[in-house]
Amino acid sequence: MLKNPVLVIAGPTASGKSALAAQAAHDLNGVVLNCDSMQIYKDIPIIAAAPTEEEKKLAEHRLFEIYDCDKRGNVVDWLNLCAAEIRKLWAEKRLPVVVGGTGFYVEALLNGVTPIPETPIEVREQLQARINQEGLENLYKELQQKDAEIAAKLNPNDKTRIVRALEVIAATGQKLSEWYKKPLIQKLPEAHFITVKIMPSLDVIATRCCLRLDKMVDELGVLAEIEKLLNKGVDENMPAMKALGVPELSLFIKGQMLLPEALDLAKLHTRQYAKRQRTWLKNKMSADIVFENVYEGQKDYLQQIFNVIKL
Repeated sequence: MLKNPVLVIAGPTASGKSALAAQAAHDLNGVVLNCDSMQIYKDIPIIAAAPTEEEKKLAEHRLFEIYDCDKRGNVVDWLNLCAAEIRKLWAEKRLPVVVGGTGFYVEALLNGVTPIPETPIEVREQLQARINQEGLENLYKELQQKDAEIAAKLNPNDKTRIVRALEVIAATGQKLSEWYKKPLIQKLPEAHFITVKIMPSLDVIATRCCLRLDKMVDELGVLAEIEKLLNKGVDENMPAMKALGVPELSLFIKGQMLLPEALDLAKLHTRQYAKRQRTWLKNKMSADIVFENVYEGQKDYLQQIFNVIKL
């Protein structure tokens, strides 16, 4: 068997990757580790499509629902937690099965992270206050002057990334574009990654996304979940408040949009996100195994994974 193996299963939303990870962990004496930037938050398991109760019974799951929604998770914190869990599992002679569709997290695990120091929350809050006072357009123009290379890559309406670029400059004195040119820090240089991609067609994914959202609304209670989240008064700029479906369905809960319209908007944004995920996976992530169909219990998928791990 491979030394220090880590099974990494990635795919666009609604591709069946969570089910495959749970079954693989069950069959291979493993534990499922979360690699999804929204499934790290409590209070939104339905809209974030967290593992089902059946999947959790099939195998142990870790790093899911670990942060309150008023906390801002980040890739560096997640990677440190994930690396620690992986080393624990190696010591226990168990297989780490990392699963998710957040490309930035997958890339950080496989290739390392840029060594940007932690930035004080006060800097971010000052920039958020300036947006309220001056407007996002002024901050984007400021970024164009201070880091034109990064500004050229960003949508002028991308508040989160514009604030991030400016806060890095304010906190470190260096441009974000300069930080990105520094050598990456590899957290698990001793790991032997076995990478799996699930890559169904966009039409299949789009259909599954729509059906899943319908089920969330009709059967799973997602509207009550989001209403409870809104009642907590979490800042709308926090990542959990931007989870796919939260902003859109919040419009209905607040009486600003009819449910069919809000649901259609959520479906549109989810399809667009799935397309971006698939494009990233196709262009940025090489894999030992590629499955072209949604995982729905196919035994040959597991056999192929087993054959690679046992090399």
